[in-house]
Amino acid sequence: MVRIEQVRDPDLVIAASHLFDAHAQSTHTQRFLDEPGHHLLLAFDDSRRPVGMVSGVEMTHPDKGTEMFLYELGVEEGRRGEGIGTALVTALASLARQRQCYGMWVLTDADNAPAMATYRTAGGVDPSPTTMITWTFD
Repeated sequence: MVRIEQVRDPDLVIAASHLFDAHAQSTHTQRFLDEPGHHLLLAFDDSRRPVGMVSGVEMTHPDKGTEMFLYELGVEEGRRGEGIGTALVTALASLARQRQCYGMWVLTDADNAPAMATYRTAGGVDPSPTTMITWTFD
């Protein structure tokens, strides 16, 4: 059983660094949390240890309104397959609805079967194949 909470405490985020691609940096963490349209939800086990996280960023465009971008999802390796990722995605979608977003989206690799299954189980659909173009700035 896990409990999901939206967090604003940078120390909690840094304590959950094992769920991110790299260690959370205090300056970046504070900047992320200070933005009103940035959201970070943590899943805690019964001992209040973080076992999953999802981050979302509200994006607004003049002709579309506001949508939620699911920025990153992470679940502790030993806890995968328990529905924690699905619960986190569902919680972020619920928050997006509360924040009056018209929708939510995420990018993932088509061959990432666990991610695809999680997003589909949480109600997501992949309407078409897409190509991501990136820029890297020094």
